[in-house]
Amino acid sequence: MSESTLPGQDVPLFNPFAEGFAENPYPQYARLRDEAPVYEHPLGFWTVTRYADVSALLRSGASVEERNVAPGPLSYLREEVYGDRSPRVGGLSMLDRDPPDHTRLRKLVSKAFTPRSVQALRPRIAELVDGMLDDIAERGRVDLVSVLAFPLPFAVIAEMLGTPPTDHLRVRELSGLLVRSLEPVVDPELLRAIEDANTELGEIAADMIAWKRRNPADDLLTALIGAEEDGDVLDDDELIAQVLLLYIAGHETTVNLLGGGTLALLREPSQYAALVRDPALVPGAVEELLRYDSPVQESRRITLEPMTIDGVEIPKGAFVMAVLASANRDERYWGADADRLRVDREGARHHVSFGAGVHHCLGASLARLEGEVVFERLASRFPGLRLDGDVEWNGRINLRGPAVLPVSTEP
Repeated sequence: MSESTLPGQDVPLFNPFAEGFAENPYPQYARLRDEAPVYEHPLGFWTVTRYADVSALLRSGASVEERNVAPGPLSYLREEVYGDRSPRVGGLSMLDRDPPDHTRLRKLVSKAFTPRSVQALRPRIAELVDGMLDDIAERGRVDLVSVLAFPLPFAVIAEMLGTPPTDHLRVRELSGLLVRSLEPVVDPELLRAIEDANTELGEIAADMIAWKRRNPADDLLTALIGAEEDGDVLDDDELIAQVLLLYIAGHETTVNLLGGGTLALLREPSQYAALVRDPALVPGAVEELLRYDSPVQESRRITLEPMTIDGVEIPKGAFVMAVLASANRDERYWGADADRLRVDREGARHHVSFGAGVHHCLGASLARLEGEVVFERLASRFPGLRLDGDVEWNGRINLRGPAVLPVSTEP
């Protein structure tokens, strides 16, 4: 089943399976903000789309654990395929746990993921970027996703973790399937493919950890294996879950920032030209690119008690999608030009692309660093960079971004 409704249902106000949604979901988001900012979908989940409401929901005490979802059409379908298992390594990652489990896991992982260790990566990231730009210069016309936006964050997180050589194309395929578990899925075959990808990735991560135990080094994976807080350590299943979270989140989201950000700049040549003229704009431009086209479009919450938002009561056990991408374009917060890209926008850092509250993205500083290095060097090296062909999108609802981005450095 590829439609967004079950048999006999009408087309809903929010239809992420509609033709053209992957290319441009923002008209649907704008309609929701205006007509139904707190919306119950016929499939049983809810969407919240205005900035103030999304920000409040993310900071609320709502759950992320799917065991708290009340029965409904989507949960029945997922139970039919998954049983009582989570499709993401048993639901043991930080992303899938509430406090106090989340607090414990994040504290252990944070010991090996400090801002200082991230900033120490800047020279290596610059070296990787320069090598990739050399290749672009030599070839002239390339798919920016395959030569820069994907290989850079994949290489960075692999080096940061200290993982052994692996089939990165296979990992990319599997992780692309697994992240679909973060969005509404009504196709049983796709759900089973997600489960298979989860199993295979878990085996890959277990092999990585076993290899690292035999070959410890000064890296994140070794630190995770040895991370301890008052005698508490990650058990094997928790370790696998955190490694996969860092490995997948460490590249999947940044691919969208780099690819989607470049596309946004090239569609607004005056904004790209501004970065060419003034590299000091780059850090703020990264924040604006994160706001303008969020690499992660939604973040889920499950209500533990009835919750009233904008006068609408959401019942206990509701699966609620906080639509980050919509909040980042809400005119009520950002002003009349919320749909425009402005690399000098004041306050762009107030976007919610990294979430908020206790689940604020642990890798936000790494994503920002990679974005700063890429966009500064890209604008400096190729002031005449332009689109050179049709963009292909990855077809995802949540981790949405270009899959193919043809560009040319030639006149």
